[in-house]
Parts: sequence; structure tokens; C-alpha cells
Amino acid sequence: MSSRPSRIRPVRRPIINKETSEFEPCWQTIRDALVDIHKQNAGRLSFEHLYRTSYKIVLLRKGDLLYERVKEFEEEWFRDHIMPRIADLISPNLVNVAFVQPPTASAHERRHMGESFLRGIRDAWQDHNTSMNMVADILMYLDRAYTSSTKNASIYTATLGLFRDHILKNSLGTASTDREHPFLVFDILNAVMLDLINLERDGHVIDRNLLRTISSMLEDLYETDEEIEHQKLYLTVFEPRYIENSSVFYRNECEKFLRDSDASSWLRHTRRRLMEEQDRCETTISILTSDKIARVVQTDLFLSRMDEFLAMEGSGLRSMIDNDRLEDLTILYQLISQVDRTKTPLMVPLQSRVMELGLEIEQTLKNTDFSVPATGAGAEGEDGDAAEKGKSQTLTAAAQQTAAAIKWVDDVLQLKDKFDNFWANCFDKDIMIQSAITKSFSDFINMFPRSSEFVSLFIDDNLKRGIRGKTEAEVDVVLDKAIVLLRYLTDRDLFERYYQKHLARRLLHGKSEIHTEKEMVLRMKSEMGKIFTSKFEGMFKDMELSKDLTDKYRDHISSLGDVDTKKIDLNISLLTTNNWPPEVMGRNVNQEEGTKLECTYPSGIKRLQESFFKYYLKDRSGRVITWVGSAGSADIKCVFPKVPGKESGPLSKERRYELHVSTYGMIVLLLFNDLGDGETLSFEEIQAQTNIPHVDLTRTLASLSIAPKARVLLKNPTTKNIKPTDTFSFNSQFVSRTIKIKAPIISSLSKVEGDDERKETEKKNDQTRAHVVDAAIVRIMKQRKQLSHTQLTTEVITQLAGRFKPDVSLIKKRIEDLLVREYLERVEGESAYKYLA
Repeated sequence: MSSRPSRIRPVRRPIINKETSEFEPCWQTIRDALVDIHKQNAGRLSFEHLYRTSYKIVLLRKGDLLYERVKEFEEEWFRDHIMPRIADLISPNLVNVAFVQPPTASAHERRHMGESFLRGIRDAWQDHNTSMNMVADILMYLDRAYTSSTKNASIYTATLGLFRDHILKNSLGTASTDREHPFLVFDILNAVMLDLINLERDGHVIDRNLLRTISSMLEDLYETDEEIEHQKLYLTVFEPRYIENSSVFYRNECEKFLRDSDASSWLRHTRRRLMEEQDRCETTISILTSDKIARVVQTDLFLSRMDEFLAMEGSGLRSMIDNDRLEDLTILYQLISQVDRTKTPLMVPLQSRVMELGLEIEQTLKNTDFSVPATGAGAEGEDGDAAEKGKSQTLTAAAQQTAAAIKWVDDVLQLKDKFDNFWANCFDKDIMIQSAITKSFSDFINMFPRSSEFVSLFIDDNLKRGIRGKTEAEVDVVLDKAIVLLRYLTDRDLFERYYQKHLARRLLHGKSEIHTEKEMVLRMKSEMGKIFTSKFEGMFKDMELSKDLTDKYRDHISSLGDVDTKKIDLNISLLTTNNWPPEVMGRNVNQEEGTKLECTYPSGIKRLQESFFKYYLKDRSGRVITWVGSAGSADIKCVFPKVPGKESGPLSKERRYELHVSTYGMIVLLLFNDLGDGETLSFEEIQAQTNIPHVDLTRTLASLSIAPKARVLLKNPTTKNIKPTDTFSFNSQFVSRTIKIKAPIISSLSKVEGDDERKETEKKNDQTRAHVVDAAIVRIMKQRKQLSHTQLTTEVITQLAGRFKPDVSLIKKRIEDLLVREYLERVEGESAYKYLA
């Protein structure tokens, strides 16, 4: 039996912890390097050696220990080297500045102590930040292999967080606890920053770069090492206190301005403060706060007492508007636009002021004496000659009313120009502001009962007097103003009636230029539609056809070979009844008197009429034409013989004049050709021989016997009113400085209607409206077949809004009438109507 040889075994060595024994020397190397880095002696260090050392520690699985040792080192460094220096900067005076309000120290002392403290914090932060950047480079592998796997914060983030926890949140021991309210370094920091900002707001110069550095530090630090974006210390701690402090500051400043200053200074100061705060956010603290601090200024300095500032006597919004303070209005608009997109705080007072000024225009009109025309203003009525223009004459009642109408429109246009200037130069052509102003103008214009008539008279006055001698650009301005006024009117059908009447007189008596009239109507057509201007265009067409007809008739007379040296030259205006207003056509007089009056023309005129009838009806069988004496005019050559007994002066010789009168005036004057010297005709005799309507005859005799410049007849008694008992004789001693004399043609004058005339016009307009509403109802029902009462009323109002705003009661009345006439029928059991074909 064999045995195995015995082996000698080596002695077992004791187990030694190699990782622990190698960590301490490596940590000591890194610790020494950290000391050198903090003391700014890093130039002698080897980055490669230190990196390998940290690399070795991580390989030894001591990354967690290295991580904690570095943090402990930084905490010790803060305690032993940083906090003592910072504590020295926090003097009792600085604490008082921070927590005693109002501070007792002077502004210079506060600024000096505060900036010294902030420099200490800044230097500590910058040194720590620089050192930690270097430490992070050395421990790069620690971050890569350890912190990423354990989800800890990087060594750089963790060490920066230590500055937050051990510097900013340090309570300074007994220095803090001895006070009634303990504080942290962070509390001192915030208070000092806010105090310096308030000093700058008060006009002092501070170190902006220093505050910017501190603000950047707070933006780089977070509440936790997780570094959540909205948990920056700047946002969570400093900004709320900054906003609160600013709110108090601007509330107090607003109260001070309300006591001691005016609205203009307040507006400029508010704008300056907003610009200062924006600049402060960009250069001193952080752009993150710009929107929030702007809202604070807007709320506490501007909006909180805005109503009181704008209501200030002598400097508020009313004063800005009345005195055309464009810069103040511009600033006000800009500030309100920033805080309220609807701009209601500006629009409501603007609308109110427009209404007030509009009503003031009406009140001023009532208090103005128009009996004497203003210098340079032409009176409505007689055209006048050159000799009379320089004299100040008392206006007639009608002329005074017309002057009042022109003034009202001129004042409204001036007010419109004023607010248009504000809109363009102050309100940045804001559409909402424009709509608000337009609505206010429309409201007060339509509150004035004579607005439609006055606007038509304004256009009439400008087209008769103001266009001549103006350039095309100036003419365009006048026409544009007229259209602007027309846009505001709601009763456009009433305006149409007045404009038709005034246009007819201008066309028939040659008072305006036809191309300007057409341009005006063309603009109306573009604004209101072709239906609105159809009658106006028909009037133009009648005048053009009449001119052609007159020329052809003259050629016809010439071709007959009759040479009459005393022939009457005839100009014909052939008017279509539906296009021309009844007042011009003479229909209203006939209706009032109940009979159709046929004027008795002189034999020479009758022959001429019969000649024209034959010519006209030769190619136009079935046509009916009627002479309208009230609408025409005539030029008469008058001879005034020498007055017996007069040896010198104008009366000592024969005088020849050319007198421009109405057609009725011509008929009356021809009666006096057959009278002897000294013979007279009474009012009744003249009316019996001429058959001229009473009203027209009164006006005609007034123009020939009362008007000073055309007094070719003498009236007995010599009063200013025509009565049926008056007698008239030829004025053989009539003298005029001019050869051509214009007697006032009453029918050619456009004047403001009296109360009775206006009631009659409104009555006729209401009758026309009834027909228009009927047509609209039938048109709508024919298309829709069946509608409820509410739907039908709404559609009628919408469809007629361009012409006038019909009353609901009128619509209801017209519906009832159409039901009776069996255009519509009620739907049983419903508030609805059905159309009957």
C-alpha cells in the first residue's frame, strides 16, 4: 500500500482592505488640490494627475465617499473662510436699513453699505463658481460613472447648491436670533437690492452691474438640486418681494401725483416709469420680470386712479380734447392699449365728449344772432350787386335760418375734423376708436330733428357759392365732407327729398356747375346705391334732353324764314313729372287750393307756346305737357323814360335796363305796359288778369316792389308785407348803378323750412315710407312664402336700413293693411303670415 507524499502549505496571510487603504492617500491629494483651487494656486496642479486620482477612487468603488467628502470640504470652507467675511459686512446699520421702514440712514450711507455687502456676496459667489468649475473638471469621471448611475446631482450642481444652503440661508447665529424677527443672509440680500432699486427710482445713481451680477446668481441657483426651471431662487424668493415692494412704491407715488400734480404730468411720468422698468429688467435685474413689473406700474400707477386723473378740471381728458393736446392723448391711448384691448376706458369718455360737444353746437345755434351776416359770408337770398356787397345788411328771417343751418353743418364738420385728427395722430387709426367716434357723431346728428335738411342746405350752399374759383382738389374736399355727413344720417329718404328739391332749383336757375353736380351724385351713388340717385340722374337727363330740344326748336324756327326783330328767345326745360319734386312742379299749390289753376300768359307768350306745342307733338303723339310758370325765369328789357322837370342826374335821361325776373314776374310786369302814367293795379286786379296762385303772386310782387335793388313797381302803402288791398304802379324814377338787374326769384332760393312746411314735408315723407314698407314686405314674403311676425319685422328693418329706420309700429300697421288688401293672410294658431299670390 502506497502513501501520497506530504506537501508543505504556506502560512495564510491576514486579509487587508486594499480599497480603504488606497482611498485616503487619493482623497488627501484631491483635498490639497481643493485648497489650492480655493486659494487660487491652481497653476501648479496637474489636471491629468488629479483626474487619474479621482478615476482611481471611482474604480475602488468609493465614488459615494468622494462625493460626500467634497461636499463636506466645501461646507467647512464656507464656515471657516467665507461666512466670517460676510458676517463682518452685515453691520447693525445695514440690518436697520434692511428692516426698519422708513430707513433712518441717509441715501448715501444706505447706498455705500448696501453695495459693500453686495460686493462681498458677489466676490464669494464668483470665487465659489470658478472653483467649482475646476473641481467639476477634475471629478469629471465621478459624474460620468457615479452620479449618472445613482441619479444624484452632478458635483457642480451639488456644490453650487451648498452656496444656497450655507451662505444665503445662513442665519448668522446670535446676530439674527437676538432680533425680534430672526433673519437670513438672503433676507438682507433681498432688502438691500430692493433699497438700491428704490434709490435709483428716486434719482440716485447706483452700481447697476453689481445688481445684475447678483440677479444672475439668483437665476443660477434653484430651490433644490433638481434644478426645476420655475424654482429658480430669483423667481421664488426675490421676484415676489420685488413685485410687492414695487406695488407699494407706485401706489404711494400715484397718491402723491393725485394730490400735487395734474393729469398731463401723471401720463408722462407713467410712460417714463414703464420705460425705466423695462430698461431695469434688461440691464439691472432680469428680463424674466419685465411683463410682471409692467403690470404693476400699469395697475398701481395708472389704472388704480385713472378715472380721477381723467376727470381733473383743467388737465383731464375733457381738457385734452378741448385744447387739442395731442401728445397727452397719444400717451393716454398707448397706456390704455397696453392694459385693455377693448380700450373701453378711453372710448366711453370720448363718446360722451363727442355727444356733449355735438349738443353744445345745437345750443350755440339757438343763442347766436344771425340777423347780421358774418364778414365775408354771403346771405342766402338775393344775389346782390357789387355796390351792395360791402354793406352790412340785416338778413331776412329765411336767410337767418339758412345761415344757422350752414353754421350747424360747418361746426359739425369742424368737430369731425378735430376728432379725425385725434384718430389719425393720437389713436394710431384704431378701428375700435373710429367706430366709437362714428357712432357718437351719428347719434347726436340724428338727435337733431333738422339734420337731413341742414345737410342738404350745406351741400346746396357750397355748390351754389363755394365751388367757383376752387381747384379740383378743393372741390373734392367739399364733396368728401358732404358724403361724410350723409353717412351719419339715418333718415336718408328725408335727405333725398330735400336734396331733390334743392337740386331742382339749382339746375333750373343755373346756380351751379353741372359737372360738379354730377360728381356729387356719382359719389352718392357709390355710397348709397343707384336706387337712391335714380331721380337725380333722371333730372340730369331731362336737362340734357331739354338743351337738345331747345337747339332743335330754334333751328326749326330759323328754317321757317320768319325774321322778327322783336322775337322772344325761348329756352325750354322739359321735366319728367316723376323725377322732379312736386314743389318745383307746382303740384302742391294746386292740391292745397283744390283746383287746377291755369296761368293766363300774355298773347306773345301764348303764340310761342302754341308754336312749341305743334313742333313737339309732331313726332310725339300722345304726350301731355303742362307749362309750370312757378319754375321758370325771364330776362326783360325795360325802358324808363326821362322824368319831366329833371335837368341833371340819371332821371334827366332815358334809362335802359335788363331785368332778370321769374316767369310770373314777367307776366305781371307786362301788364303795366298798357297803363298810363299814374295808373295803378290792385292785387286783386293783377290776380284776376293773370290767374297766378295767391302765394306765388304775393312772392312775385314782393320781389318787384319791396326788394331795394329791383323796385321797378311802387306799392301803396309802403309796407314790407303784401296784402290783397295793396295797389301797385310803375316806378318811373327807378335808378340802378348796373345795367343787368336780378330781381330775387323766390322759387330759386333754398331756405330752411318753417314749422308748418316741415310738418307737411314729414307728412309726405311718411306717406312715401308707407309705400316703401309695403313694397319691402311684399318682396320679402313673395320670396319666403311664410314668416313669423318677428322674422318679418327684422327682415324689413334690415332691408330698409340703408334708407331709413322704420318704426316697428309702422311695420305692424302696414302688415295689417296688406292683410286687409289680401296680399297676406294669417297662419292659424301662430304669430305668422303667409303670402297670397
